Order: sequence, then C-alpha cells, then structure tokens
Amino acid sequence: MNSVLIAVFSFFPGAGGGNDIQWCFSQVKGAVDDDVAEADIISTVEFNHSGELLATGDKGGRVVIFQQEQENKIQSHSRGEYNVYSTFQSHEPEFDYLKSLEIEEKINKIRWLPQKNAAQFLLSTNDKTIKLWKISERDKRPEGYNLKEEDGRYRDPTTVTTLRVPVFRPMDLMVEASPRRIFANAHTYHINSISINSDYETYLSADDLRINLWHLEITDRSFNIVDIKPANMEELTEVITAAEFHPNSCNTFVYSSSKGTIRLCDMRASALCDRHSKLFEEPEDPSNRSFFSEIISSISDVKFSHSGRYMMTRDYLSVKIWDLNMENRPVETYQVHEYLRSKLCSLYENDCIFDKFECCWNGSDSVVMTGSYNNFFRMFDRNTKRDITLEASRENNKPRTVLKPRKVCASGKRKKDEISVDSLDFNKKILHTAWHPKENIIAVATTNNLYIFQDKVN
Repeated sequence: MNSVLIAVFSFFPGAGGGNDIQWCFSQVKGAVDDDVAEADIISTVEFNHSGELLATGDKGGRVVIFQQEQENKIQSHSRGEYNVYSTFQSHEPEFDYLKSLEIEEKINKIRWLPQKNAAQFLLSTNDKTIKLWKISERDKRPEGYNLKEEDGRYRDPTTVTTLRVPVFRPMDLMVEASPRRIFANAHTYHINSISINSDYETYLSADDLRINLWHLEITDRSFNIVDIKPANMEELTEVITAAEFHPNSCNTFVYSSSKGTIRLCDMRASALCDRHSKLFEEPEDPSNRSFFSEIISSISDVKFSHSGRYMMTRDYLSVKIWDLNMENRPVETYQVHEYLRSKLCSLYENDCIFDKFECCWNGSDSVVMTGSYNNFFRMFDRNTKRDITLEASRENNKPRTVLKPRKVCASGKRKKDEISVDSLDFNKKILHTAWHPKENIIAVATTNNLYIFQDKVN
C-alpha cells in the first residue's frame, strides 16, 4: 500500500490544570500523488488493545499493520512514530453467480482480539465474508534435515548414511499473516459491523437487516439474534446501520438504525432479540423539521465508552452521548458541522449527505473525536465542554509542528483566520478516526492518507 500517507496528532492537558488542546504532527508515510487510485482509499482504521499496533484496511482488500517503535515509546516526543509491520491481501473480489452480483474486496471493518500469546489475531470483513487472521513473527529457521536439502529438495533415502539433529538458526525477522478461520455465507445483505464480545469467544456481525452471533472456533454456523426483515419488503421502513457488544457485559449489545434510534438487547431474555430491552430515541425538534430530517437523523456509528456507562452515536450533523440508564434523550449533544444545515440541498445532490462518519473515545472517555469535511476533524472535551477543529494537511507535515485550530465562517463577514463554508472541499472528508487506548495519539484517515498526531511535549 505504497500510496498510503500517515500522520499522527496529540492532545495536551494544560499543565496549569486547564485543558488546552495541543496536537502536533508526528509522522506521515506514503505517496503524495493527487491522482488517487480507488483501491488505495482507506476504509477502516483500528488500534489494537495495547496501542502498539495500528491496522488500516482499504478498498483494494488489503490490510496494512503499523507498529509503534519500541525505542520511541520511551522518548515522549517520538511516541507517535509507527512503521510498517505487515501488509497482506485480506479479501479478493468475488462474484455471486446466483444473484449476478459482484462482491467488492473493500475492507469494511477490522477488530483486534486481545493478545494471549506471542501472536496477534484480528477479524477483517468485506461485504459478505469475515476472516480471522493470525499475525506472527519468525526469526529462526530449522536447518540440518536428514531427508531434504537446505533448498527444500528431497534426498534419496539410500544416500543418507548418518543421522543429524536439526537445529534452529537465527534469521531476519519475518512477519507472517495467515487466515485461521473464514466465516462465510451467513449474510444476504452487506455487513456493516463486527464486534468482539467481552467473553472473547464470540462475536457479532451485522448487515442491513440481520445480526448474527458467531463462535470464533466455529465457521459453519452462526445464530441469528436480530432479524428486522419484514415479510413484505415493500413494508421496510428502516435498516440496521451499526452494532456493538457492551465492553463488560457479555450478554448485552446495541444496534442503531437509519431512523435515529438505538436498541439495547439482552441475550438472556430470549434467543432471538427482536424485542429490545431499551430504546434510546430523542424526540425531533419541530423547528428543525425538513425534507432531509430522516436522512440526517440516520446513525452512522455507535460506540460504547470504555467504562460501559455511556454510548456515543454519530449522525450526519452531531455526536450524542447517551447514559445507558436514560433512554428519552442524550445527556450530551455536540454539533459537528451545524453550518452545513443550510447546505443540505446541495449535499443531497452530490450524495455527501449519505456519508457515514465514525466516532471514537479517548482512553479515559473524557474526549470524543469525529471527522468532517475539508479534511477537518473535531474534538469535544466532555469536562470543560470546549471543542476544537483541526485539519489533517500536508502543509503541517514537519515533525512536532503544532496544529492550529481552524474555524468555519457560516455567514456574514469572514475573519482573517476563518474559512468560508462555501469554500469547503466536500471531496476531502475524514470518515475514519482512531484513538490510542492508553496515550494521546490519534490516527486520522483522509481518502488514501493516514495522519497520526501526538501530544505536544515541552
């Protein structure tokens, strides 16, 4: 994935007890060509549980894993430096002959399993097939075989006159990625989510109308736990947009819908979770009612906080934080790009209104992050209620360059440092972001570029 560009940013709580945000550039990799190949567009970004590995998937079906340099972890100013660790082809394009449909190789989601031994495991999925990959290191090779030469050719057994004991010799480090399980043929519609359960034995996969429960060791069957497909498809009014397991409670999961609702289900209640335990929905403000209301209320992402007390949802214009104990309205609402409300008609015409933005929490659940247009991304501090807009740009690609906050002028006279809403580039968008689970390091994907930033070190 030579044309992937990566950069790193960081968050700095002010030393005086304030929460001043200071992100600085750490790193950028890949080609800087303006002519972007479709296969190089990044479609998912995910840190592993320790934050030492960062995986990206692209539309070409490839997974690229970056590793945090061990010596840099000690040096605070270069913690955010990641180098390529492994690259492999996860999915290939396929063709469904029964339905005469092409199945894209694009990686929709990557999820890491907690590390239990020297190897790492991750799940990757395209529209139809989920694969469990093992990523392992090899730095020794066996030598001194009795029945074959060092180049692998077999010897004539009659020429063997002595018995040798094979030994392991050091070799250059080699990282191998091998598919251990392939979970296929369970989804009629396109998979939009996978989520690993806190029991680390099962996981769920969700498509537009169904959610399936899998065991990581069993590939030939799964259990359908949600099915919202109506008997008559003409009666279809909503689809599933995202689903996730609770981080601590293995029997609980949520799924969001295109109608802006989130349903929490308890698998202890029944085998088929068509009846939800809780329904989270905010009544619509009549003053904001428009032709586009239903489209922009569709939830594109849902994420539990690390503590499991809250969940965050992202719709087209806002991020909402919900307390699991309060269903009737969110406890916090953050406007991501409210200045686009007057532009919804043109955004509908160019299909941008259907963009699916993701969101993420920082390690302590105190800050949330999500993307916007013009390669802008937004952060909201839940404690101070302050927010900031930053830009992932090649112009700020000198190491430890502090990112300047950006402001968008919605109307009226534009100030010197502001950018007009009419001059925003809607082809440049940040859909996928990830936050290091333990440190203030973030990864932000812009089309075929991945920027990484870390906190400012004095």
